[in-house]
Amino acid sequence: MPTSDAALLTGIRLRNAERNLGLYGVHLHREGHEPVEHRFRNDDLVNVYSGSKAFTAVAVGMAQAEGLLDLDDPVLGFFPGQEHADGVEAMTVRHLLQMTSGNTFTWWGPGQEEQTDLLAGFLRSELVAEPGARFEYSNGCTYVLSRVVHAVSGQDLRDYLLPRLFDPLAIHNPQWMRCPLGFSRGATDLFLRTSEYARLGRLLLQEGRWEGEQLVPASYVHAMHTDVVETQGFTDTESQAGYGYQVWGCTPEGAWRADGMYGQFSVVLPQQRAVVTTTAHNEAASNDILRAVWDELLPLL
Repeated sequence: MPTSDAALLTGIRLRNAERNLGLYGVHLHREGHEPVEHRFRNDDLVNVYSGSKAFTAVAVGMAQAEGLLDLDDPVLGFFPGQEHADGVEAMTVRHLLQMTSGNTFTWWGPGQEEQTDLLAGFLRSELVAEPGARFEYSNGCTYVLSRVVHAVSGQDLRDYLLPRLFDPLAIHNPQWMRCPLGFSRGATDLFLRTSEYARLGRLLLQEGRWEGEQLVPASYVHAMHTDVVETQGFTDTESQAGYGYQVWGCTPEGAWRADGMYGQFSVVLPQQRAVVTTTAHNEAASNDILRAVWDELLPLL
């Protein structure tokens, strides 16, 4: 007997209570069905943390489609005259997208807390590997992508995305915190409701198409989760499934996700034609939320 829409999230709700997963909300989109959502607390705007990175990656794809940049363009070409560390001249936009820049700069690292010019701090930081050699997760990569979008469009990242993404997705007046120089941080600090975050996942499931309009080239969305590099240094299997353009692979075949600290996930499930989105605050083991989705919800789709 088919599971009713109302019962689809029962297992997630029970797992949340039993294992203290810290969920704020869970939203299920299935093609051809009305969305299903359950709230565990008020439907407030929350920081999606590194889930913000996927929005930045979408902006890069839009800029590429407009002929403003190419993924293999050197980063320094967007910032002429900037001082830089040895090796940075080989760094490309693709390296930033895939976190293979060789730069581990982030604005809360040792000695970086008081940085005002984050772009200068990133470019001057000594590389720990040659660009393209290996995965090195860095918020600095995404922040620089935000600055690249500004450099080629003349608009801050948030303002660039307003008519191109946020307005079509009915995400009204999104709040995105800015760096000390006034640029959207790109890597984090975008505040959304669970259902708003879910619209990004739905857009990606639909290969960049929304309400009959192609917002992002389908080829770019495909590359986001197939032009993948290996990740290393993680013990959790959900962090070992590869990294694309600011998104992570997942252990279930074909699945991939926008991923923010403490359990801000928008999981694209192409085989099931579904998206599962969660907002949460789980400091202990946020990937347990993903395992709850695999165990309690995925078999029902």
